[in-house]
Amino acid sequence: MTNPLAHSIKGLLTLRDPKAYLFFTSTADGRRSAKEFLTRLKERKAGRDKGPAPRGFLRQLKAITAWGRQAPQDLGSIRIPMLIANGDQDKMIPSSNTYDLARHIPGLQLVIYEDAGHGGIFQNHADFVRRALAFLGAATKLHIGENR
Repeated sequence: MTNPLAHSIKGLLTLRDPKAYLFFTSTADGRRSAKEFLTRLKERKAGRDKGPAPRGFLRQLKAITAWGRQAPQDLGSIRIPMLIANGDQDKMIPSSNTYDLARHIPGLQLVIYEDAGHGGIFQNHADFVRRALAFLGAATKLHIGENR
């Protein structure tokens, strides 16, 4: 896992949004996708989330670090439909963790986007929305069928 604080500092020093470093790859496609994503974020004028306060940001880093040090959990008892998506080059949550998760949860649907980081779903938003809607539709039908 890459240190999110280092990428945040890099963003400050280069006058770029840290999301460009944290969520996307440094390839030409990754840089283009980061630029498009950040432009889309700015389109929304009302109801935008506030940026994290320094204290909240530090608490989040502390929680991420603690999470990374805990013992693996038994995930084999999870029996609900689950869709997990990640990029193949995630700097924040290593892609190997995503594959490990898929090995331990029966029936999990896994989507790994190539040349994508933590922002894989933002970089491939059209495909992800299509997959998520199909997954939710199938999960809803399964849930309705179980309750009959």
